[in-house]
Amino acid sequence: MTRIKLCGLTRPEDIAAANALQPEYIGFVFAAKSKRAVSREMAAALKAQLSPQIQAVGVFVNEAPETVAGLLNDGILDLAQLHGQEDETYIQCLRKLTNKPLIQAFRVTDVASLANAQKSPADLILLDSGAGGTGTAFDWTVLDKFSRLYFLAGGLGPDTVGNAVKRFHPYAVDVSSGIETAGKKDPAKMAAFVAAVRKNDK
Repeated sequence: MTRIKLCGLTRPEDIAAANALQPEYIGFVFAAKSKRAVSREMAAALKAQLSPQIQAVGVFVNEAPETVAGLLNDGILDLAQLHGQEDETYIQCLRKLTNKPLIQAFRVTDVASLANAQKSPADLILLDSGAGGTGTAFDWTVLDKFSRLYFLAGGLGPDTVGNAVKRFHPYAVDVSSGIETAGKKDPAKMAAFVAAVRKNDK
């Protein structure tokens, strides 16, 4: 089964739409430079409204391990997604502070760039085309012989995700800009995305 992550949620109405759709994951972005960034207080308030069946993922870019662990250990987040230059030493440090699952993101440029992802000590990996939230896809053909479970991200939307799921059966698909209209989450696009995944997940 391909799981679904709706990322970059920032408003109570985003949470309400997610609760109606029941994806496996939603994402809160903690990277200050992102237009989708939320504060600890915002994330806590939104998490309180989130269906208990949905796990909240925090997206971080080179954040202090103590900050990440604090959000995880306080129950505001269920998983952390590392989207910067975090290395094995960083992950080891974080593991000493929390036992919650970690996702490490990798920018895929060619087959060789998948080698680092294959070796990641994180619990799960995410394969993206860039820094995240760019709305562009990488060359998916490099995934043909990739064996590790992964989140697929980058350039996914209601019109493209079905083909990705049918062809690659990734562990999960991750979307942010592909379910937005004018920079805000669009409930209709969110519903269409989830429906496309479930329809093609055979």
